[in-house]
Amino acid sequence: MATVEIPTDFELVYKRPERLTEAYTHYCPGCTHGVAHRLIAEVLDELGVRERTVGIAPVGCAVLAYDYINVDMAEAAHGRAPAMATGIKRVSPDKVVFTYQGDGDLAAIGTAEIVHAANRGELFTTIFVNNAVYGMTGGQMAPTTLPAQVTTSSPTGRDVETAGFPIRMAELLGILPGAAYVTRQALFDVPGIRKAKKAIKLAFQAHMEGLGFSMVELLSTCNINWHMQPAEAMEWGKEHMVAYYPLGDTKMIDAVRAIREGK
Repeated sequence: MATVEIPTDFELVYKRPERLTEAYTHYCPGCTHGVAHRLIAEVLDELGVRERTVGIAPVGCAVLAYDYINVDMAEAAHGRAPAMATGIKRVSPDKVVFTYQGDGDLAAIGTAEIVHAANRGELFTTIFVNNAVYGMTGGQMAPTTLPAQVTTSSPTGRDVETAGFPIRMAELLGILPGAAYVTRQALFDVPGIRKAKKAIKLAFQAHMEGLGFSMVELLSTCNINWHMQPAEAMEWGKEHMVAYYPLGDTKMIDAVRAIREGK
């Protein structure tokens, strides 16, 4: 029987981030929450801020983020993560603070919280996962559900005449003077995931530099509630969600830096 030589001079180029726990996921197969968790963990590793980072997870699919991201975490009431982040950052200004919120949390019950926190320029980062439905409670219509999109509470599709239009949170928050960096990225393919990681790192740097509030909106899948296979959901997201929610920055960090520096 032939023996197999195992090389010992290889270079390890990809591994589990130290800030990502080894916990088994509770998310549905194909869900991109896990991708978002990994990107946050990689960024925290690269910035070297684990020991002074505090994350806040409210109600929704995001609620168990503290099982996966190995930093100090707190759980907030539904929609109230920005208020808790504000309090923690103000009493402990040396902390690196972030909230991890879904669209049902941030864009519905928590809309006032996030708008006023951004307008005040609170020094924390929000990671906003937009999958266009209420994921945890059974796939009902969310503030971000697309026009004509079928959900359990809109079985004939979202009617904008009665339910209104999907809300574009990145555009809404990007115009506020207290916001330093606001962007929308997508987790539907590898190039998009790479851009999302760069955006998350910029967002943390913006609030760590004292420039103001920062938010990264991540277009994500909910293939179970969309009633699709994972690969199909990725393609549906690229075709339909990106069409309504264009990717890119709505408040650019370089412009804010220049204003603060008087240039």
